[in-house]
Amino acid sequence: MSRLIESLTYPPHELRFGTSGRRGRVVDLTQLEIYINVAGELEYLLSLSPGEGGIVRGDDFYFAYDLRPSSNGICQAAVQAILDAGMVPVNMGAVPTPALMYYALSRQRGSIMVTGSHIPFDLNGYKLNRSTGELLKEHEAPINEAVTRVRARIYAQEFNDSLFDANGLLRAANCALPPSRDDARIAYLKRYTGFFSGHSLSGCRILVYQHSAVGRDLLVEVLRSFGAEVIALGRSESFVAIDTEAIDAAQLAAIQALADQAGPLWAAVSIDGDSDRPLILGVDAGKVKFFGGDLAGMVVAEYLGADAVVVPISCNDAIDRGPLTPALEPKTRIGSPHVVSGMAAARLKGRKVVCGWEANGGFLLGSDVEREGRTLTALPTRDAFLPILCVLFAAREKGLAVSEVFARLPKRYSRAALLRNFARGNGLRIVEALSAMSPADLERFFRGFGPIGRVDLTDGVRILFASGEVAHFRPSGNADEFRIYSVADTQARADEIVEAGIAEPAGIIREMERALVSK
Repeated sequence: MSRLIESLTYPPHELRFGTSGRRGRVVDLTQLEIYINVAGELEYLLSLSPGEGGIVRGDDFYFAYDLRPSSNGICQAAVQAILDAGMVPVNMGAVPTPALMYYALSRQRGSIMVTGSHIPFDLNGYKLNRSTGELLKEHEAPINEAVTRVRARIYAQEFNDSLFDANGLLRAANCALPPSRDDARIAYLKRYTGFFSGHSLSGCRILVYQHSAVGRDLLVEVLRSFGAEVIALGRSESFVAIDTEAIDAAQLAAIQALADQAGPLWAAVSIDGDSDRPLILGVDAGKVKFFGGDLAGMVVAEYLGADAVVVPISCNDAIDRGPLTPALEPKTRIGSPHVVSGMAAARLKGRKVVCGWEANGGFLLGSDVEREGRTLTALPTRDAFLPILCVLFAAREKGLAVSEVFARLPKRYSRAALLRNFARGNGLRIVEALSAMSPADLERFFRGFGPIGRVDLTDGVRILFASGEVAHFRPSGNADEFRIYSVADTQARADEIVEAGIAEPAGIIREMERALVSK
């Protein structure tokens, strides 16, 4: 008799935590690997008290998924792990990540969202949540210890007795998922139609770029519930990777083509694959204009009357120069778990209306918001629908175009972009080398930028030039990508900094790679 590990026909590739959740190449995401990781995370949650976000055997455990073709097989493995942990798997179907989280938190139950978010379709993963919110960075080490124990136990099983075959697939002849329920979708819709009752988008023609977003139909439904005339276009049955943090010229051109097809518009909106990140565009004289999530967050925070805001170091520094400056909490590392921790710290200091956001636009609500006798309950996870609605209502109530709302913010402009298929290991080595350099040594990569004022190493390498310009470099936490963020006093200059960074084959990033990795 042989052990399972000795019978596998492939070398296992272990999943790891990224910026938020676990992600990997689909070819490496065998059902065996998913089962091991989910089982380890559930084992950890079972060890926690309810106040710490723990779960209890016999309780419901909710799951949902995006529209990627690989998500079904991952769900099957997750469901098996949930069953074997003594929990009851409840299928919430294909819904946005925040819809699942909102429903689970309202019932103090754990949940798991199977999604690769915005990354290309050949990658996928999942994000498991405690009964009180997201997993935080402090949970990752003990979870990894639990996963290691589960891995050793599963690998040591006799092959013939294992749930898995030599290809890492579940042997069960019938792996059908439990029937899906509509509860989470309905509750999420009511969250916004209830709180914003009485608000109107009547007379507003809004383009919804649907592509393959899991919340594409729900977004149309919620906008129409407020009287908007919605033109839904661009629906795709194959997965489209939309990274709302790095919208490029080709994606803008595609949205512009849809806007041309739609006719006169007031605004255009979209969401990413798992629908927790918004894409907000103004439309002026028929031309679409994209507004980054870090700017959208400022509009939303002001609209909600926030007295504490938490943002990562990568966000546009306009927040340091406007009316929200007194509410600004210490900036965090990149990733929603860091923002969630920052919001919790703000609540402990007595702040009443606490929120946070990321450069990708995902908006997190860290406290309840009271308005006109209605309550919008806290939802401390990335959400796309709240920022879309708040921006649109803010513009409508002031009688402004969407672009005019953003024009009132401090005049700082940002841009983000990335190089795909850039080995994460190379990106880490670049950041390590840059972090050890003096400002004078760094300047050799930035000819024409002027002197460097200071360097911030909170997350990646953020270079602040004496001119006020910013160039920020960081490897992705989830994929083989290397990101650059820029900030400047004009959009043209912010774009120029980014283009200089990602230019092929002789841009700043490639020059860094040759000098710091290839030598």
